[in-house]
Amino acid sequence: MRKPAAPRERRFPLHVHISALFTLLLLLTGVVLGLFNYQQTSQIIFSSSSKLFERIQQDVQQGLDNTYRPIRHVLSLLALDPATRSDHLDGRLALLPPFVQALRDNPKLGSLFLGYEDGDFFMVRPLRSDALKQRFDAPPGAAYQVWSIDRSATGTESYYLFYDGSLNQISRRQRLSENYDPRTRDWYKRARGDGGQITTAPYVFFSTEEVGTTLARRSGLTNVLAADLTLDDLSATLAAHRVTANSDLVLADAEGNAVAYPDSSRLIRIEGSSKTLVKVRDINPVLGELLEGQLNKQDQGIVELAKQRWAMAHRHIQEGGPQGLHLALVVPEHELLADAYRIRWQGALITLTTLLLCVPLGWLASRLVVKPLRALVQEAEAIRRFDFDYPASGRSPVLEVDQLAVSMTRMKDTLGRFLDIAASLSAETRFDALLRRVMDSTVAISEAQGGLIYLLDADSGRLEPQGVVLDGEAQDLEELGIRGFALDDPELPDWLRGPASGGASNAMSIGFDQAGSFRGLLVKLDSPRLHLIAAGLHNRQGDTVGVLVLLQRDEGDGNDSMLRPERLAFVEAVSGSAALCIESQRLLARQKQLLDAFIQLIAGAIDAKSPYTGGHCQRVPELTLMLARAAADSDAPEFRDFQPGDEEWEALHIAAWLHDCGKVTTPEYVVDKATKLETLYDRIHEVRMRFEVLKRDAWIAYWQGCAAGGEEAALASLRDRLLAELDDEFAFVARTNLGGEAMAEADQARLRQIAERTWLRTLDDRLGVSWEEAKRQERSPAPTLPVAEPLLADKPEHLIERPAQELIAPDNRWDFKLDVPQHKFNRGELHNLSIARGTLTAEERYIINHHIVQTILMLDRLPFPKHLQGVSEIAGGHHEKMDGTGYPKRLVREQMSLPARMMAIADIFEALTAVDRPYKKGKTLSEALNIMVGMCKGAHIDPELFALFIRSGIHRRYAERFMLAEQIDEVDEQALLEKAGVL
Repeated sequence: MRKPAAPRERRFPLHVHISALFTLLLLLTGVVLGLFNYQQTSQIIFSSSSKLFERIQQDVQQGLDNTYRPIRHVLSLLALDPATRSDHLDGRLALLPPFVQALRDNPKLGSLFLGYEDGDFFMVRPLRSDALKQRFDAPPGAAYQVWSIDRSATGTESYYLFYDGSLNQISRRQRLSENYDPRTRDWYKRARGDGGQITTAPYVFFSTEEVGTTLARRSGLTNVLAADLTLDDLSATLAAHRVTANSDLVLADAEGNAVAYPDSSRLIRIEGSSKTLVKVRDINPVLGELLEGQLNKQDQGIVELAKQRWAMAHRHIQEGGPQGLHLALVVPEHELLADAYRIRWQGALITLTTLLLCVPLGWLASRLVVKPLRALVQEAEAIRRFDFDYPASGRSPVLEVDQLAVSMTRMKDTLGRFLDIAASLSAETRFDALLRRVMDSTVAISEAQGGLIYLLDADSGRLEPQGVVLDGEAQDLEELGIRGFALDDPELPDWLRGPASGGASNAMSIGFDQAGSFRGLLVKLDSPRLHLIAAGLHNRQGDTVGVLVLLQRDEGDGNDSMLRPERLAFVEAVSGSAALCIESQRLLARQKQLLDAFIQLIAGAIDAKSPYTGGHCQRVPELTLMLARAAADSDAPEFRDFQPGDEEWEALHIAAWLHDCGKVTTPEYVVDKATKLETLYDRIHEVRMRFEVLKRDAWIAYWQGCAAGGEEAALASLRDRLLAELDDEFAFVARTNLGGEAMAEADQARLRQIAERTWLRTLDDRLGVSWEEAKRQERSPAPTLPVAEPLLADKPEHLIERPAQELIAPDNRWDFKLDVPQHKFNRGELHNLSIARGTLTAEERYIINHHIVQTILMLDRLPFPKHLQGVSEIAGGHHEKMDGTGYPKRLVREQMSLPARMMAIADIFEALTAVDRPYKKGKTLSEALNIMVGMCKGAHIDPELFALFIRSGIHRRYAERFMLAEQIDEVDEQALLEKAGVL
């Protein structure tokens, strides 16, 4: 059953997380700050309100103090005046000047008066307002009013006396009806019963209908001196301290009567003819509820009154009456906290606006913050793809991201350099260059100043130095005194012995006295001490193949980075890669040596197969490489691009050695066929025997003729003539059998004529033959013996059929273009002797030519590495001609590589000059070159390469090494080049 796919977890980019977090934090911060600001603002407002109320209280208290204290002083001073104890008006008028002065000095003082035990009353009142003047019907210019009541046994006399500002009496008006008796007033009663000063509860003054209070004290034992004090200023003070539009505050007495109120006109309530103080609840029910309820026990706070929340404050003031006064303040909470609400909503609006502005800014900022991370992700992906050329991410203002970027860059550089080392070491094909690169790369990547490499010799087991690099320069080992050691050598230092014996790597410092034979390194580095790491080089089997030593001079600044564990681990990793490369190079070198030996073994086997072609496969590579080196060194335009590397040289070397490897499939009797009738042996001996039989037949005919009585001289003449003809004909056949440059048509006709002679065979030629030959003989019926047979015959059994597997399809994948003869072999005697040139029939020449096909097929089957893929083309093209008439592919010059054309010249020159061919003599130097000139003109070989072959003197150098002295003759190089048309 198919396992259901696991649900995919949602993943969001970091900038989304940052933006969301930033938004949430900003929103949370805004809410917290809003609430905090609201609370703090509320507290500040409450605190300010509390301070404001305290100030109001202080102002009221101070106002009361400022009002009452001077009056008390005045009363205390006036009480000492003897006139206060006078019992008649004239004596009492002596108080007018001090009373007026006191009234002038105390504007809040409404009047000064005296009450007497007998009911007399004396008052001085300033007429400060027109209302007062009108109330008392004061005459014009009146500034002060004197109210005098004098009770005696005869009756009561009451007068209003009016004075101007200079205390000049303006008028005197008698009051006919007077019902005012000071003895009934509270101030009089309390003052008579108290030894000190008393203050009455606020009330509505009888005469002026103002709200005030009376301060009184005894003057003497029975009289009472008093002063009316108006509280209008307290109402003004309260009016000046209204907090909000709907806030309210009042100063009330203990009975709940309003004494001072911002609107002082509401303090007096008229009930009939009497005027009393209004109740606080009638002015403001909230204030009334506050003062009448239990809430007055609370000094201040938030209360709910009249179904509304109020901020209230309440204070008890000792002044203002026997029970003091109560100051109450109520402010609607929403009005008091209006600024807090406004700040809260403004904060919310600012937070929202800031949020709206900062969200895109946060988005952009988060993307800017995330951009280095995204770049780091891409850089990490590039590292995962081993793309170390990917540009490093930029620096970031975020410390951790910047540190990560720096670490990522360092990691990428380290990995890149490590892989570059591995790649470069793996790509190096020369062992000595590999060792130098190992040292250069490891010294560079480890930030050392020098490196030394030792390798264990596989045969002797000695630890031999292979090279030393100091400050980027290769040094001479002998000059520095660095030598090899046997592993059991007592002079081998321990720090080198351990890694060389398969032990752990060493990191240490050595001084001059510890350096031993390595003192030359300290001298060369000009350092009193050396920090070094000695790491073993181990192959895949774990065997130690050498030791890598990295050197760092002691600068005297305490820098011992070479000795740090991470540096040791890094060097061990690098040395491990280097060891594998060294081992791979050793194995590759051995494989190349094995391959080269195997190639030379094959070439030697091919040459050894035929004693007549011995050395061909050795000489052609020499000649090819000589021509290739000449082309590589040439400045001619046609060879300017031919600059083969080591791999191309290797391919050319292998191709040259294997150019005739297909000859292993060619029968040596075909390769070595020295005569036309030769197969596994030279059949000229059979033909000779037949001539011998004919010659014996001539003698037999002679003797038979003589026995029959014929004329002996005539028979002898006939016999001698026949014997001479047979000798001559056999000599001709023998010469024909040797082959040559060309066979004339007349010779071929004579050969056919000779073939018409017959000889008598009496034995069955089908006896004692192989089954294969017997099968071929079955193609024709057996003749009746004895039978006369031609002297030279082409019999059906001489034709050997070609197997189907040897046929080459026209559309073969190798593009071979060869004319394949019908038969594999045609061993007909007349057919072979009639060969026009050389000793090979068309069938045999195909077999010879087919060796190049076999060469290509054999090389094509070999699993050559990529750089050797061209071996088959180079080796298989040396029989091609520039005009496309060569074989096996009939390539033209443009289709052939330069090395293939070089090998064609080398193969031809070697074949022409070889002295070990059975079918021809070796040409002299001039003869061979002249033949090749003809080949140039016939477009068989490359004329440019032939010109290089002559100009570079390759022919001369080759002749000196491989040709016989008698073959080396004078060569007119200029004439050859002119004849070839390459000047």
